[in-house]
Amino acid sequence: MQVHSLCRYPVKSMLGETVPELFVDECGADGDRRLALVDAATGRVASAKQPRLWRRLLQFKASGDNGRVRIQLPDDTCVAADDPDIDELLSRLLGRSVQLVGHRPQGATLERPDPEKVLELGEDAEVEARIVEIAGATPGDSFTDLAPLHAITTATVERIGTEVLRYRPNLIIATPPGYPPYAENDWVGGELAVGATRLRVLKSTSRCAVPTLEHGTLPRAPHALRTLIAENRLETAGSGMVPCAGVYLEVLKEGTIRVGDRVALD
Repeated sequence: MQVHSLCRYPVKSMLGETVPELFVDECGADGDRRLALVDAATGRVASAKQPRLWRRLLQFKASGDNGRVRIQLPDDTCVAADDPDIDELLSRLLGRSVQLVGHRPQGATLERPDPEKVLELGEDAEVEARIVEIAGATPGDSFTDLAPLHAITTATVERIGTEVLRYRPNLIIATPPGYPPYAENDWVGGELAVGATRLRVLKSTSRCAVPTLEHGTLPRAPHALRTLIAENRLETAGSGMVPCAGVYLEVLKEGTIRVGDRVALD
C-alpha cells in the first residue's frame, strides 16, 4: 500500500484542499480543522452533520498558505479568515449569527442527527439530534470529530462508487488490485508505518449525513451512505450498529507524510 493523496480542511465542515505532504503530530495534521464556526444562538460548533442548519458550509472552500487561511465563498470570491468583517460576512451568507474561532472551547459540542433518519426524511426535516462532544482523542485546539487523523482506502471508496472527498479523510491509501473493501475494519488496534511516521488505528469511522450532501458542484449522493448501511454496519460503543467507512488514527511518531510514501500495517 502507499499514500495515494493527502487532504486537510482548515475550517471545519468547509471543503478543503489536496496537498503533496502533511506534517502530523499528536494534535493531528498541520493546518487541519484549526478553525471552526460557533453558533451564537447555541454555543455549538457548526457542522454539516446537522444538514438542516449547516449543509451550506459545503459550498465554501478553505485553504492554507504559510499559516494563513483563506475562504472561497460560494460566488468564488475569496476572503482572509482573519478579515475583521469575517463573522458578519459568514453570518449573512449562512443566515445565522456565527463566530469564526481558532481555539476549541472546553467541552465543545455539535449536533448529530441520525443520518439514516435524515436520509429517509430529507435534509430539512426536524430530526432529533444527539449533542456530541468533539475531539475526545485529539490534544490541543483542533476541531476534529474524534481523533487526530482519518484514513480510508481506495478499495473502500471504489466499492462505494463515489468521490473520496465526501468522506473528508486526511489520508487516502492506495491498495493493490484485489484488496478487499472495508478491510480497514480489521486494522483496528494495529499500527501503520507511513513514511517516517507511525500511527495507531483507534476505531472504524461511523458515518454521518455529510457524504450524501452536495459538495461544491457535486450533487447529492444518497448511495454514499446507503451502500454502507447495506454492506458495512459495525457495532460501536454507545451507538449500536452504524454504517462505517475508514478509520480514525492517533500519531505515535510524528513526521511528514508525503504522497507516494509506503504504508505498512503491523
